[in-house]
Amino acid sequence: MTFVPSSRLVLPSGEWRTLLDFLDERFPAVSRADWLDRMARGTVRVDGEPVDSRGIYRPGATLTYRREVPDEPRIPFEETLVYVDDDLVIADKPHFLPVMPAGVHVEETLSVRLARRLGNPDLVALHRLDRDTAGLVVFSARPSSRDAYTALFRDRRIAKVYEAIAPPMPDRAFPFEYASRLERGEPFFRIREVDGVPNAITRVDVIEREGGRWRYRLEPVSGRKHQLRVHMAALGAAIEGDPYYPRLTETAGFERPLRLLARELRFVDPLSGVERVFRSGRRL
Repeated sequence: MTFVPSSRLVLPSGEWRTLLDFLDERFPAVSRADWLDRMARGTVRVDGEPVDSRGIYRPGATLTYRREVPDEPRIPFEETLVYVDDDLVIADKPHFLPVMPAGVHVEETLSVRLARRLGNPDLVALHRLDRDTAGLVVFSARPSSRDAYTALFRDRRIAKVYEAIAPPMPDRAFPFEYASRLERGEPFFRIREVDGVPNAITRVDVIEREGGRWRYRLEPVSGRKHQLRVHMAALGAAIEGDPYYPRLTETAGFERPLRLLARELRFVDPLSGVERVFRSGRRL
């Protein structure tokens, strides 16, 4: 049974004679010998059918293949299961573990770990947390009910509460809302604030005031990438351990986690009509 999700690509127009020639040029990080090995194992398919080294290149056809990373680094932190039924899985993700396969992480991702653990290749994450962020992630366990739960996120009918450790903001009256316009920055993985109509709103409150490190309650009204991290940095209270904001810093392996936790999820179940509340048990 396969638990690593397949990547899909509609083959573009081009003059490649064989699919192997295309793969060799399109993915230079993967050797020609590796593609031949994958083809021999039947993991490279076009329109659902396995292909070999002689497969003719056909623009418009759908290529599927599984990501493979040799010598993938182990992430030495474990997820926990908060809730499991026939339709939903709620997991509590540790810091540093990606939700979905990307880059050098395939097997060492929350999605693949849970699919193997539960024996369910249909498991699909309904949203994502940054690799650096810990806390609750919602998975759909079967296709028949997936659309109903996906709509919760699309229509913003799910309330999310985060906690963060950051410097004090003694001159602020709490709670308050902070709004700004966020767009992709440089390098590509960073987000920046720009002039214009706000597209990101965060509610900020204080849970504990302790010396030079306060514990904050953060509620994203919108759901922009890195929103909480950018907003806290803009407020002069960058989240402890953040390697991206307010400036890029060198990371130190697993020694300095981002002190940001997706603590709570609350929504009305679209199938039962019952209000559901889930909380992370992790220490921040």
